[in-house]
Amino acid sequence: MRTASASSTLADVLERVLEKGIVIAGDITVSVGNVELLNVRIRLLIASVDKAKEIGINWWESDPYLNSRAHELLETNRQLQQRVLHLEEQLARLLPSREPPGGDT
Repeated sequence: MRTASASSTLADVLERVLEKGIVIAGDITVSVGNVELLNVRIRLLIASVDKAKEIGINWWESDPYLNSRAHELLETNRQLQQRVLHLEEQLARLLPSREPPGGDT
């Protein structure tokens, strides 16, 4: 006679991990004597997008390589900076140069 077991499928485990989130942290240090040659700090968070946003992590929304809107904003910012520089140059040509205060002695 077979009995049902409470085993979880991979999909069930993955769903639980993404819903709750899991953090894996570790440090690796390579030293010779008292001289530290290499230090690697590993911090890994595995969670769903909703869970990550809930805990305040949303870096992908402003990463220009992952978000086309962020790329547009970077390009617009670059164009505006060029326009401001051009306007400042025009303004400098229109205004007479001024002597610094205290120039007469």
